[in-house]
Amino acid sequence: MDLIYDIFGEGKELQFHQMCARAVVIFLASIALIRISGRRSFSMKSSFDSVIVILLGAVLSRAVVGASPFIPIIGASLTLVLLHRLFGWISIHSKNFKRLNEGKKILLYSDGKLHTDNLKKCLVDYEDILEQLRCQVQQNDFHDVDTIYMEAGGKISIVKNGTQS
Repeated sequence: MDLIYDIFGEGKELQFHQMCARAVVIFLASIALIRISGRRSFSMKSSFDSVIVILLGAVLSRAVVGASPFIPIIGASLTLVLLHRLFGWISIHSKNFKRLNEGKKILLYSDGKLHTDNLKKCLVDYEDILEQLRCQVQQNDFHDVDTIYMEAGGKISIVKNGTQS
C-alpha cells in the first residue's frame, strides 16, 4: 500500500512524478472509456456528442491534479460514458427521443429563396451562406443549388440540383 501511495500520492499535495503517474493511468483509462463510448462520441456530430467530450475532459482532469478522489472519478467517467451509450441506443430506436436529444435539420434555402426566419433562428446570415457555397461547392451564387440546411449538428449542408436530399 505504501508503494501505491508513493507512486500516485494522495490529495492535492502531489509531486511531479505522482501527477505523471496519474496522467498515465488517466490516459489509459480514457482510451478504454473512448472505446466503450463508441466512435460516434468523438466525431462530434451533435451537441449530444460534444457534451461527453467536454465532461470527460473536465472530470478526468480532476483525477490527474488530485482535486477529487481517483477511483470515484473513474466511476463517474464510466457512468457518463454508459449514459452516452444508452442515449445513443435510445436515439436509434426512437425518432422522437432523437429529435428531443439531438434536434433536427432546419431549411435555410429552397425554391430559389432564403428562409430569413430560419436564418435568424440559426443565427446565420447571407454572408455565412455565401461562404459555405464557396467552400462546399466552389461557387459564389445559388446557381444549381436545390436546398441548404442547417443540420442538427450545426453544420450547413448544400444540396445541388439533381442530387437527392
